[in-house]
Amino acid sequence: MLTALDLLIFAAFLAYSIWSGLRSRAVAAQNLEEYFLAGRTLPGWKAGLSMAATQFAADTPLLVTGLIATAGIFSLWRLWIYALAFLLMGFLLGGAWRRAGVLTDAELAELRYGGRLATALRGLKAIYFGVIFNCVVMAMVLLAATRIAEPFLPWNTWLPTWLFEPVALLVQWVNVPLTTTPESTTWVTQSANNLISLLTIVSVTTLYSTTGGLRAVVDTDVVQLGIALLGTAIYAVAVIGQVGGLGQLRLRLDSLYGSQHASQLLAFTPDGARDASLAVLGVLAIQWFAQMNSDGTGYLAQRTMACRSDRDAKTAALLFVITQVLLRSLLWLPIGLGLLVLIPLTSADPTTQTALREASYVEGIVRFLPAGARGLLLTGMLAALASTLDTHLNWGASYFANDLYKRLYCEVWRKTSPSERSLVWVARGSNLLILALSLVVLTQLRSIQSAWSISLLLGAGMGAPLLLRWLWWRVSAACELAAVAASLVTAPLLLHFVSGEALRLLWMTLITSSTVLVVAWAFPQSISAGLLTFYRRVQPPGFWGPVAAQVEGSESLSSRRLWRGLVITSTAALSIFTWLTLLGSVLVQAPAPTGISSRAAWWIFLALVAMLTSCLTWIWGLRSRADEQSAAAEPAA
Repeated sequence: MLTALDLLIFAAFLAYSIWSGLRSRAVAAQNLEEYFLAGRTLPGWKAGLSMAATQFAADTPLLVTGLIATAGIFSLWRLWIYALAFLLMGFLLGGAWRRAGVLTDAELAELRYGGRLATALRGLKAIYFGVIFNCVVMAMVLLAATRIAEPFLPWNTWLPTWLFEPVALLVQWVNVPLTTTPESTTWVTQSANNLISLLTIVSVTTLYSTTGGLRAVVDTDVVQLGIALLGTAIYAVAVIGQVGGLGQLRLRLDSLYGSQHASQLLAFTPDGARDASLAVLGVLAIQWFAQMNSDGTGYLAQRTMACRSDRDAKTAALLFVITQVLLRSLLWLPIGLGLLVLIPLTSADPTTQTALREASYVEGIVRFLPAGARGLLLTGMLAALASTLDTHLNWGASYFANDLYKRLYCEVWRKTSPSERSLVWVARGSNLLILALSLVVLTQLRSIQSAWSISLLLGAGMGAPLLLRWLWWRVSAACELAAVAASLVTAPLLLHFVSGEALRLLWMTLITSSTVLVVAWAFPQSISAGLLTFYRRVQPPGFWGPVAAQVEGSESLSSRRLWRGLVITSTAALSIFTWLTLLGSVLVQAPAPTGISSRAAWWIFLALVAMLTSCLTWIWGLRSRADEQSAAAEPAA
């Protein structure tokens, strides 16, 4: 149960969030660019921390706890591998996103391709990303909120009967359990408590995100991230203290689960991990590419476009990856492993085991944290929920206001131009619609891990066209439409006929990527005046030879940008991954890979690689900025 101190900490954050929205409401109401992109004035550090706060979602620590327990540390590479896409967005595509000058990634489709087909694609992507995919992710976060709030917020003991009873009757009438124990005789009361918690949290989140726009979202994100990291660090110390210290962690895992099983749980490399089949390794190799954020599409691109300069966009990407992949993982590893010792596995059924392990994260907060620390972490968790919700509300509303209402309804259908203030009000109203749809999806979810797997499969069909449209001039609107059609047809077939998530993702990626390549060769994008204008304006990296040849003095720039960006991205990723493996292995006493005589030799090798690649990253980064300035001056001259 929460104490008065815990509730005071939580109330203080809610008050700050509401104040942030009210403070920014006037400037956010001016136009869509102020509302959705903060006037393109975000410094890099603030944009990067905002990205990290959104990724520090309330469902993520529960997901990580479940993955560690059921598949070991090596399974977390499925999350860490996304660093490749995030760094690629910053070092290779960040400047291109900013120079495009668009408000949403759906709008970019019309700028990139032009024509009626591109306009139709813009509307389709607004619905696909802004409604379908966005609402599934929000539903996952709301599901995690019920897991977090249930043991802490017993509204039935706080509220008068006349106020609580109607909510309980509504839950019973709908007959949809919103609790971790739907078979319990008290599921109606627990579900009613969770519903009130959800409504309270989303009401506050919707209030400040709809009034203050992206400025309020980012300001709240930065505070939320600080609270979440501090609370998680205290939780990690408390769990390890209950275990008996880091030195006892490995010994107690060995005694509970056996030395071989414990080594598999702790392994960072595939040779010692559980279920590290070729299919799993294949998924790790392509998963960063086979997803809808492969080029930053979504709220990551939104934060990048809101940066005040290209250098800020790079800073945002690097700080985001360091915080998300390195810092938070080093806090979650001892928590996930320590909970395996303190709350041992009790079920052999994989589905039940996954749900129980996810719930153990919250159970550990109740059992092992004192008053004050419990309130701090609970505030951080619920603030993480608010951070993810406000981002997805703001980002999803941008599709409704800018693409569906302004472009398709007003400009294409009615042939009118809406006022800027009316567009802001449409954006604010669409937040409520997105929230309602997400609550409907929530009623159909039971496990965060299963919902995450389905969302990966849905997004796997979009990775190839989204990345290739920047790098290859032949990619057309037909390629993206074909990829969407292929993924919608393939997904139900794979779910029915193919067993194993890894094989499903591999097949989905192979089918949709092949579809894009075939359509690109059969129906290439013509070199039109619009494409030439796009090239001059955006200066994209990659294979743009025929287009660049028609733009005087720029023939070699696109390929140079591509290779420079790939080198910096590779060294930065290798640096972060090596530091993660080194520090994580030392922290949890992970076994050395086969062929290396001792853990000490393995750690020394990792330390040398980490320092070398870190130096190369900074050297190449500084050099790239000088090259970028000279490259930008050439077309202007």
